[in-house]
Amino acid sequence: MLEKKATRSTRVDGVSGEAVIEEFERVTRDAANVQRETLRRILAENGGVEYLRGLGLAGATDPATFRARVPLATHADLEPYIDRIADGDASPVLTAKPATSISLSSGTTQGKRKYLLFNEELVKSTMQIYRISYAFRNREFPVENGKALQFIYSSRETRTKGGLTATTATTNVYRSEEFKATMRDIQSQCCSPDEVIFGPDFAQSLYCHLLAGLLAAGDVQIVSATFAHSVVLAFQTFERAWEDLCADIRRGEVSPSRVTSPAVRRAMAALLAAPNPGLADEVARKCAALSNWYGVIPALWPNARYVYGIMTGSMEHYVKKLRHYAGGLPLVAAEYGASEGWVGANVEPGTPPERATFTVLPDIAYFEFIPLKPVAGDGGYAEAEPVGLTEVAAGELYEVVMTTFADQ
Repeated sequence: MLEKKATRSTRVDGVSGEAVIEEFERVTRDAANVQRETLRRILAENGGVEYLRGLGLAGATDPATFRARVPLATHADLEPYIDRIADGDASPVLTAKPATSISLSSGTTQGKRKYLLFNEELVKSTMQIYRISYAFRNREFPVENGKALQFIYSSRETRTKGGLTATTATTNVYRSEEFKATMRDIQSQCCSPDEVIFGPDFAQSLYCHLLAGLLAAGDVQIVSATFAHSVVLAFQTFERAWEDLCADIRRGEVSPSRVTSPAVRRAMAALLAAPNPGLADEVARKCAALSNWYGVIPALWPNARYVYGIMTGSMEHYVKKLRHYAGGLPLVAAEYGASEGWVGANVEPGTPPERATFTVLPDIAYFEFIPLKPVAGDGGYAEAEPVGLTEVAAGELYEVVMTTFADQ
């Protein structure tokens, strides 16, 4: 039965959420020193790599020398080095630690996908920001001993000339053991088995996410996706597929016309286990009672506390439709980052996504900000010299520059 459950505050990886927040407050209050120490660590670890050796740092790790000696670089400047690594150059070209795989950018910046280095440092920073964001969310919307209906998918993988796997940054993260452990720690363990997440066909995986979510409806406390449009697409699909989903639950077998992958079918068969006409009837009854699918999420997942995903920037376009499906459930904007690395966490999760702000994590990378000043008459911007994280001014516009542990 789809029953409501009481919840209370939880812990994050064996540490109280308040302790995670206290550490976050400590590093952000001391941002200038933390930034200097972060840059020192990056340069101490990577100062001997080919890219930096010829720039005259001579072992220096302070911000002034770094800014004076190391020029601002775009992906185009680093691309020849990344291509060498992708082609099999195992020497320390850009980072001391070897790249474990290649991430493909989304292609939104230059209209084409770019190669980016991926290593374990990016996994660590991803888990760090997940834990921080969850601690703040869980203080606002407590969950415990639940699961997440996550509409997450792997992307197709290819091999570079040098034998490195090339796929999206999210797929690289999903494949890490640390990701699975962190999702358990932050009460975000996916309802769906790995075979669904890494399934060969997007439509089949989406259908199975919905089916797995219905089977675990009483345990679901978070509904999420990397991007808001993925949640919207999932429930647009649900509008057309709910009768087939009910039939699968009633029959205790996934539809052979909907899911053809043998591995996915086996994994879903283990979840279905036996016919459940009672659940099928309940889902059908709740669907029939909805008006234009408004509030379908809380109707079918009564213990869900919020809907979570990237809802800012280009994803803000989907917020209105997402709010329709969510009914009265809060919408919580996820972290701010890019394929290159993470920038900031949403530490005010109760704020509507249209007004979301993000707090930069000073120990996750070294940040600089290029001031952008409007040029009268042409609608463009003039760039000034970059400033540090603690030198920015409220209300001004900047372009973010990152120096990370993964690719300089």
